[in-house]
Amino acid sequence: MRTDKDILVKGLKLLAYTVLLMFSAPIVIWQAFKNEEHPFYWPVLIVGIILAITAVGMGFKGIMTIMESLFGKKKKN
Repeated sequence: MRTDKDILVKGLKLLAYTVLLMFSAPIVIWQAFKNEEHPFYWPVLIVGIILAITAVGMGFKGIMTIMESLFGKKKKN
């Protein structure tokens, strides 16, 4: 069984985007909590939470894609 390099590169790209989101989401949330009296507090906080949830989802998707490239598709009976 050989590694599918195209799928592996796709998975590594997803993990690279995940790392970017893992750093940007806490910064956005921190900025929201730093400015609680600002009128844009809730929109910035919601954007930060969405970024954090997206980072977790993309992390799982990236790892699943890398596993698929290494071991192949899961066969369903």
